[in-house]
Amino acid sequence: MEERQLRSLINKVKAGKLSRRGFITRMVALGLTAPLAAQMLNSVGVAQAQTAKHMYKPTKRGGGGALKVLWWQGATLLNPHFAVGTKDQEGCRIFYEPLAGWDADGNLVPFLAAEVPTLANGGLSKDGMSVTWKLKRNVKWHDGKDFTADDCLFNWEYGKDPATASVTIGSYKDVMVEKVDSHTVKVKFTKPTPFWADAFVGTRGMLIPKHLFADYAGAKSREAPANLKPVGTGPYKFVDFKPGDLVTGAINMDYHVPNQPHFDTIEMKGGGDAVSAARAVMQTGEYDYAWNMQVEDEILLKMEKDGKGKANIVPGGNIEHMQLNSTDPWTEVDGERSHAKTKHPLLSDPAVRQAMGLLVDRAGVQEFIYGRTGIATANFLNNPERYRSKTMKYEFNVEKAAKILEDGGWKKGSDGIREKGGKKLKMVFQTSINAPRQKTQQIVKQAAQKAGIDLELKSVTASVFFSSDVANPDTYTKFYCDVQMYTTTMTEPDPGLFMNQFTTEQLATKENKWQGRNITRFTHPEIDAAYKAQEGELDPVKRAAHFIKINEIACSNNAVIPVVYRPRVGAVSNKLHVNISGWDNDLYQLREWYRDA
Repeated sequence: MEERQLRSLINKVKAGKLSRRGFITRMVALGLTAPLAAQMLNSVGVAQAQTAKHMYKPTKRGGGGALKVLWWQGATLLNPHFAVGTKDQEGCRIFYEPLAGWDADGNLVPFLAAEVPTLANGGLSKDGMSVTWKLKRNVKWHDGKDFTADDCLFNWEYGKDPATASVTIGSYKDVMVEKVDSHTVKVKFTKPTPFWADAFVGTRGMLIPKHLFADYAGAKSREAPANLKPVGTGPYKFVDFKPGDLVTGAINMDYHVPNQPHFDTIEMKGGGDAVSAARAVMQTGEYDYAWNMQVEDEILLKMEKDGKGKANIVPGGNIEHMQLNSTDPWTEVDGERSHAKTKHPLLSDPAVRQAMGLLVDRAGVQEFIYGRTGIATANFLNNPERYRSKTMKYEFNVEKAAKILEDGGWKKGSDGIREKGGKKLKMVFQTSINAPRQKTQQIVKQAAQKAGIDLELKSVTASVFFSSDVANPDTYTKFYCDVQMYTTTMTEPDPGLFMNQFTTEQLATKENKWQGRNITRFTHPEIDAAYKAQEGELDPVKRAAHFIKINEIACSNNAVIPVVYRPRVGAVSNKLHVNISGWDNDLYQLREWYRDA
């Protein structure tokens, strides 16, 4: 559809000649997703549809007994500002809440906000320069203190302070937040901002209490006792935490939503692996829910036949991908390996990077490992559909890779490994311990070996690989090897945060405690320029073009090698009713979960 036609349809919706639902239906038929279509209407002031409610209407709080969930990567800390990985974000979401979160259709759902800001209710400014949030009243922290605008101001100051070294700094550092009254805050932008629902929203918007963290701001941030003993506003109060193993909570009888939550207690068990987690839900029935079923689809289908649970598959934007290190992981500079000032001794050669991109059998990985839970792709950014590049193509061709290396001066030695300038094509390829990942590693290793590249496979325990411990040398954020693989989650239906991991500003370094999101350390001036341009672009069509460009530069240079696009997959007991969104944490609507009697 041409831009002129698209704008004509939007104007019809604004004029009341076409329903919001009718517009979204047309967009979906053209290949867009519902979240994107909804955002296009939101951006021009058309109020969003009310989120559909479950038929279940709770009549009392509690009474549901114990909820037992499995996260085979156990949480290691419980401060959302330091939650590098999904496991820590999920652990935090039991206790902490944002002002709003994202439902499965990409709509905002209020939590600590009294309402979602719109042009109609005066929450959004017409010039895109500010958003005003009205806070819910009579909300209390778990220790009985009132939740107010002062807590929002504190989280802004805490998150944007470089000395805090938070993962949320990107959401807070470029905005100004002012207190309008005790239960109203205004977020001001330095320029017209198309995606305003970032600060205080979703995964990075979970709010911590000022009265418990004010004395531990800045450089003292890691010393706060509440980092391990959370006091939030959520449906469950903290009971106990054993890092990497167990998080337990008990019902918050003063929760600000009537008749919720349903369960009396929650137990989040960590550790193990995805297959055993799936089995504990779908076969033995020992647990109610298991997160992140990175399990061969053939195994999931067999387990579903046992009748105690099923795979819950929800569309989103997560991507299983390989990263090629742009820096030297084996040389230390200023006390730091993979330093941004260094260049990788092998992967700085474009021929090697190009060859690696041809040695990943994406179609085979989908067919023989992931099935319906992982779709082969050439794009890092796959969803919403509007942002997906139509020009990127993937190819698996060992012979072509070998020729590129040969033409680039990499000659095979007697051991079959290519060499150039005294350097052998030997690299370490790491990932977390997980059966599909180890099988994918083997597929890539075999192809690379045929082309003359020797890949040493390294597998790291998931709780270590995704740890937030700055002293741990094996975390994926440090990237102390040549190649690595994991899934990056897309926690909102806007690509802004998701794609900032390719910008120079987000380099992961010792100085920021490896909290920067650019883990490959790949930088490109055109990426930085495109990212800066989209930040102030209010036209959704033009803004999408900037993200497509960033994706194409990163993928064509093999900074990342997309393997499979992964919808959100969990294992759910047949008796458990969950509300899962592919754009937020699995536990974002934990307060609504219930079990059949």
